[in-house]
Amino acid sequence: HQSRFDLGREAFVERVWEWKEQYGNRIIFQLKKMGCSCDWRRERFTMDEGLSRAVQEVFIRLYEKGYIYRGRYIINWCPRCRTALSDEEVEYHEQTGRLWTIKYPLKDGKNYLMVATTRPETMLGDTAVAVHPEDSRYQQYIGKPVILPLMDREIPVIADRQVDPEFGTGAVKVTPAHDPNDFEIGNRHRLPAVNILNGDGTLNENVGKYAGLDRFEARKQVVRDLEKEGLLVKIEEHHHSVGHCHRCDTVVEPWLSEQWFVKMKDLAKPAMEVVQDGRLTFHPAERWFKTYINWLENIRDWCISRQLWWGHRIPVYYCLECDEVVAAHQEPEKCPNCDGHHWKQDDDVLDTWFSSWLWPFSTLGWPDENEDLRYFYPTDLLVTGPDIIFFWVARMIMAGMEFMNDIPFKDVYLNGIIRDQIGRKMSKSLGNGIDPLDVIEKYSADAMRYTLIMLSSEGQDINLSESHFEMGRNFSNKIWNAYRFLAMNLDTPSDNFSDYRKHYELADRWILSRLQRTINDVTRNLDNFRINDSLTAVYHFFWHEFCDWYLELIKPRLSDENSEDSRETARTIAVHVMKSCMNLLHPYIPFITEEIWMRLKNSDEGSIVISSWPESESVLKNDEAEREMVFIQQVIAAIRNIRSEMNVPPGKVADLKFKEDSDIRGRILKQHSRYIEQLARVNAPEAVKKDQKISAAAMTVVENMEFFVPLSGLIDLEVEKARLSKEINRLESQVNALEKKLLNEQYLAKAPRQVISQDKEKLKNFSEKL
Repeated sequence: HQSRFDLGREAFVERVWEWKEQYGNRIIFQLKKMGCSCDWRRERFTMDEGLSRAVQEVFIRLYEKGYIYRGRYIINWCPRCRTALSDEEVEYHEQTGRLWTIKYPLKDGKNYLMVATTRPETMLGDTAVAVHPEDSRYQQYIGKPVILPLMDREIPVIADRQVDPEFGTGAVKVTPAHDPNDFEIGNRHRLPAVNILNGDGTLNENVGKYAGLDRFEARKQVVRDLEKEGLLVKIEEHHHSVGHCHRCDTVVEPWLSEQWFVKMKDLAKPAMEVVQDGRLTFHPAERWFKTYINWLENIRDWCISRQLWWGHRIPVYYCLECDEVVAAHQEPEKCPNCDGHHWKQDDDVLDTWFSSWLWPFSTLGWPDENEDLRYFYPTDLLVTGPDIIFFWVARMIMAGMEFMNDIPFKDVYLNGIIRDQIGRKMSKSLGNGIDPLDVIEKYSADAMRYTLIMLSSEGQDINLSESHFEMGRNFSNKIWNAYRFLAMNLDTPSDNFSDYRKHYELADRWILSRLQRTINDVTRNLDNFRINDSLTAVYHFFWHEFCDWYLELIKPRLSDENSEDSRETARTIAVHVMKSCMNLLHPYIPFITEEIWMRLKNSDEGSIVISSWPESESVLKNDEAEREMVFIQQVIAAIRNIRSEMNVPPGKVADLKFKEDSDIRGRILKQHSRYIEQLARVNAPEAVKKDQKISAAAMTVVENMEFFVPLSGLIDLEVEKARLSKEINRLESQVNALEKKLLNEQYLAKAPRQVISQDKEKLKNFSEKL
């Protein structure tokens, strides 16, 4: 493989542009296949000419304001990418490493100090040993020199309050060029900073015989040499957090380097205020508000220079005749200091987030004033992942306040991260990613969208396996089958249901009322950014109320040739509810809803995309109809349960008797007995007196009302008695065993809590069945 250094800068950049042209449209293609509804004419790329001009303008303004500066500080360095990284680009992993304790001999040869380190190779760049000024163990050594092992160089023992006397031996090595804390100590004590690393992670000429070794090979060699010279005291296991490059997962090195930085404190203040005073809201707020504020309160300057070749080149020019530094959109004609004409542009490029933080206004033509910028800025909502809240979201807010004097968006919705089925982050190295195009091919885009939304709860991560998409496919099939049922019973689709108001039955009043409440629930949840709750609401209504109940209840009416009014009432209401559900579902599953809408729409209606969002009509809400229907549903469910438990053959129609205790419920049963007869497979419910005994019958209670299903003639009673007796014996045996188990103190002391909890739940279930 050729490296970018083999190619050279111009050839490398040209090759990257070729790659971008070849593969850049893949993401757009995926988004379109997934059903994203965007104005594709407005597609932008951060390296576009207009956006590049905005990047340069921002750099120049911040530089002239004194917010951008160049300085020599400890930065995060990736030896593989060979570039600086910002703090946010470093991912920390907990690792079990080693802690080496090393002797540093005093110059007088009478004693030595012991120093513990997790990076023994960096000792080659030590310029002091530090102790706490009040640590009595070391006060006598402060100011005295020690000999740096392996390098035979004198370094002083210094006192600094930053040293933790409890860590290790209480004496620490100070390597100002390779540790941020040591860098601060070095500045306070005016210590030299000895850089021991090359950009590729090998050791440089400052380390004698170790020069040219890879940093980890040098670590092994240093440890061997320390052991050989009797200077290695001990090696211990040590759990610590190690920084890795977020791009390539290489262990990052703290490295003293000259880089460009942005002062962040003043930019962060207004970005904090707009969230604290409620002008900008995070969702879920309780999870991210404190995280955001805490980060901004402790923000450090942003390292924006990268030693890469692809990106926005830093718009800074150096006069080759007098070293004057000028920030400009293009190479200056002459030097303002010496009138010279020879310039060299800075070789570094800007951090990729330096262009991204300007996205809300750079895409709209800023710094020019235009209609797009006035109309679209600020926008309403940003939807993004929590992993880039600091990389991108916070910085966009800062940029908006600094350059537009306004927030870039009013709400930030932070969705969860999709992980694999055991909770690992999807990555190329693990090979556990799921290609959305493969899912779409197998299950459909609607199924994929539905599944991801149903699984995403208030910003929680999703543990995803491919089998999850089956539930999305099942729901899509349910929708299509409901449409096919309606289509078979329609001549011309119409949803003018209000024309038939005087012919409404209980089921009609009930489904229309439930639809209004569903519209309210879906809309309210969307307004509150509870996306999966809004989808759950319409899913439950469509499947469990419209399909399971209403469509079943109207089947006889749709085939009733004797009552055109009843038939048309059912048809128009069913079409109206179906279309309303397509409206409610369209943001989640756009393809099938558009297809069905186009088949059911009135001639004066256009695409579902431009249709109105359903509004709840209070006049159609009917508490009485809902109460009555709930009672009937409970009766039907109870009878179905009896039929199932008693093994009543599906083809047999049972009798149903009830003991009257309420004129209202008795009226409901008589008035709407057809629903019960139809869906519970029973004859018309018969009222009996309260004191009447009903033999050989299964009994159930609904709202304190007793119902009986006489079993004679439906089943073989003797066989059923034997079955029940056997089941009782089995349940009693299970209950006795579990009770005995849960009274055993040894079991309770040793068994995991989860297992004990499961046993208690089993006991409860078996007891209830018994």
